[in-house]
Amino acid sequence: MSPRQIVLLGSPGTRRTVYLEQAAKQYGLPVLVVDWNGWQDRLPGTGVPLSPDTELYIKIDPPLWDSFVLDTLDGLAASYRRDLEALAALKHPAGIHARTNRPTDSGSVTFFNHPSGILDLLDKRACKIRLAQAGLPVTEMLVPGDHGPIRATDHLVQAMLHRHIHQVFVKPVCGSGAAGVSAFRIQPGTGRMVLYTCAAETPDGSLVNTRRLVRCEDRDQIRRMLDRLLALDCIAERWYAKAEYKGFSYDLRVVMQKGEPDYLLARLSKGPITNLHLNNRPLEYDALGLPRQVLSQVLSLCRSAMDCYPSLSCAGLDILLEKGSLRPRIIEMNAQGDLIYQDIYRENRIYRRQAAIMKQWLEAGGCPGT
Repeated sequence: MSPRQIVLLGSPGTRRTVYLEQAAKQYGLPVLVVDWNGWQDRLPGTGVPLSPDTELYIKIDPPLWDSFVLDTLDGLAASYRRDLEALAALKHPAGIHARTNRPTDSGSVTFFNHPSGILDLLDKRACKIRLAQAGLPVTEMLVPGDHGPIRATDHLVQAMLHRHIHQVFVKPVCGSGAAGVSAFRIQPGTGRMVLYTCAAETPDGSLVNTRRLVRCEDRDQIRRMLDRLLALDCIAERWYAKAEYKGFSYDLRVVMQKGEPDYLLARLSKGPITNLHLNNRPLEYDALGLPRQVLSQVLSLCRSAMDCYPSLSCAGLDILLEKGSLRPRIIEMNAQGDLIYQDIYRENRIYRRQAAIMKQWLEAGGCPGT
């Protein structure tokens, strides 16, 4: 049998790396950590001292972005896409193409989440379209028809009124961590506008992510802010009334691994945006006291969504439960949404599951990855 090596491509010293290494240590697994900084000089074929027949199992964590300037978001995302494209085309020292993902006598490369699948989920617009085409309930996206993406406030308002939709979320197509996410409402009779956003303009004119939600009712300020955000390439989707718990609205984060749920967490908020990056309240799913059939519907929906992306072993799914009916809808999927602080500081269940998958690959000679 060919020698095997587990590789984690990430940022040493971060919570993702530390807690995966901790889980791997519990299983006695050797993990080679490769830093995103200069990774092309260290991965196979360009410097790592591995024999040509070594089989590799690679997990890709997201790179660290230390910029809060939203105007740079497209450039950062484009750079990450190029890295993922290079990884998808990675060749082993023996010349085996990574996309085959098959063990051979000459060595092979297997990914926990294939870079092509991560690329697919980086684009919120394309992901939502694929899920909807599969017949899965999603939060409805405003599609402006032949006029291209919505790039200005007037265009957004026209699209909303045409569909009789009076409140929407606006999200950068490739954003994460609530960066640039805003909630916009307009009263059709009076034209009164309200915007909730964590974006702000600095004195030098930069648009930054503050991670602090503010409410704005000034029409000129709202138009200026929305015009700036929409210029980044955003999607607009219907703002549904969410289920409530003790005065908080909430949605769910479900971490799926190998087709099964490993963690369910409710994200509670007094405002319209529930991302935990905005210091909202996390709550274990069981504390909600929801009927069993709701959980069954949520998990069935998540499994069907994962089936749309067979190159992914893991994803974090954000699920909305409609107020009243509790009907689940997919808000979005994140191919690297496996970091849950409430988990790593307690059971570290998610990363221990990943370590178990890696151990199976390392010892059994199987191919549990994609």
